[in-house]
Amino acid sequence: MSELGAAWALEWMKRTRERVGEQRERLIDLDRQIGDGDHGENLDRGFGAVVDALGAQDPQTVADVLKLVAKTLMSTVGGAAGPLYGTAFLRGAKAAGAGGLDGAGAAGVVEAALGGIQARGKAVEGEKTMVDAWSPAARAARSAAEAGAGPAAVLEAAAAAAQGGAEATEPMRATKGRASYLGERSIGHLDPGAVSSALILAEAAAAVRAGEGAEDAERAADDSRDAEPAGEQS
Repeated sequence: MSELGAAWALEWMKRTRERVGEQRERLIDLDRQIGDGDHGENLDRGFGAVVDALGAQDPQTVADVLKLVAKTLMSTVGGAAGPLYGTAFLRGAKAAGAGGLDGAGAAGVVEAALGGIQARGKAVEGEKTMVDAWSPAARAARSAAEAGAGPAAVLEAAAAAAQGGAEATEPMRATKGRASYLGERSIGHLDPGAVSSALILAEAAAAVRAGEGAEDAERAADDSRDAEPAGEQS
């Protein structure tokens, strides 16, 4: 898939909503350990509302989809996650522009999302926040794009880096947000925002694979029709 369009972004949100639902209790449990325990519930509600909102609209571009995602998350997700993710998707929408996303464009969306999160939350890498997933993801995405990778490989690189970044929060001492109140007791726990960020980026990559699979199936069907023998002449 050389460029990503609205169909990919819609599939991304559909898959994210499903995955968040599957991981709801885990995210709640992670947040109970160092936060107030509502991260999974809030995201489940928020991405459910996102899918409903997208179903009621007819977004034509990636930017259209991401703008509506941002608006919906800001209005439905409580706590810090709503403003943070809302700003991330809003900045991503601005970076996406009016067309489709090639490799560099996909990297730009990830970088813009990170910039939005940092502008809103004032966090830097190493403070045990979602930035610890988004920052390595943005670096990996840019590196892949500069090497000439297409959007699929760029998002795969971002997703893998985000997963590694989320896992790296476990030994960190939190110095931002509610978890920072725990001091040394925050060590030994994964940051729930970093975990959910890795989940969201994983579904961005998975949505590309799903789209490529659909394209392959369509091509195979076309080839099969072309190969059918002509009907007998009377």
